[in-house]
Amino acid sequence: MFTTILTCDPARASLDAPTIEALRNAWGGGDARWLARGIAAEFDMPARHDPAEARAGLDAMGVDVNVVPAEGRRKRLLLADMDSTMIRQECIDELAAEAGVGDRVAAITARAMNGEIGFEGALRERVGLLAGLDVSVIDRVLAERITPMPGGAVLVATMRAGGAHAALVSGGFTAFTGAVAADLGFDSHRANTLLVADGRLTGAPGEPILGREAKIARLEELVTELGIAADDAIAVGDGANDLGMLHRAGMGVALHAKPAVQAEADLVVNHGDLTALLYLQGYREDEFVDPSRN
Repeated sequence: MFTTILTCDPARASLDAPTIEALRNAWGGGDARWLARGIAAEFDMPARHDPAEARAGLDAMGVDVNVVPAEGRRKRLLLADMDSTMIRQECIDELAAEAGVGDRVAAITARAMNGEIGFEGALRERVGLLAGLDVSVIDRVLAERITPMPGGAVLVATMRAGGAHAALVSGGFTAFTGAVAADLGFDSHRANTLLVADGRLTGAPGEPILGREAKIARLEELVTELGIAADDAIAVGDGANDLGMLHRAGMGVALHAKPAVQAEADLVVNHGDLTALLYLQGYREDEFVDPSRN
């Protein structure tokens, strides 16, 4: 048994009953259930259909469609990328803008995230362009340039309330993951380090660099610590260095991801926010935990 989930941007609530029923009828699904009226709905079906068949038409309507096994949907581990996933920005690009090399670094970042060049070499090259930048700029970037991705705090709080561990794992830097993890309520965080001497960035990252394989290793480490299986994890990211953990986790979600990542991911969210990950797990909107209301 499989479950089809349709979601859209919560700010628009454009999902309607005719759209749901058309797909349900085409795929021979059971009765549709609203998870959040106008935002998310689901239906069960006996056989798996390839969501790629429906995505082209639904994409124009601002609707995402994904198919997951009906059993074991609620996960006990959330493993999340940070840049362009839990936050809207790429932190290294924002530092580069402060250093006056924003366009050069952003171009390298885009190529690395789309898998066109190796992540580790690209990180060393980008960090090298930051040599001499005053370390105080990090706090200014955090305060003035970094904003959370919508739905992130609710995703983390809801999963933790259900007993899950929430881990932030980033190819970025601990100078940022520490603050983001604290703001969003993560249990743990891991990332690269920026080397500093005399109050300025040296232009080198700490070694070894946390890249694609290190994210997979972190997933394996956490499932062992928690005494669970990789199938009990949901992972989310947007870049090529996230694909390993997306494939290894029970649910791997490409969120507003680069084209090369979407092409390889089973679960794709282009229109919804991070609460779409809760709907994929079968949570209803009335089960969400919103820390801003506490």
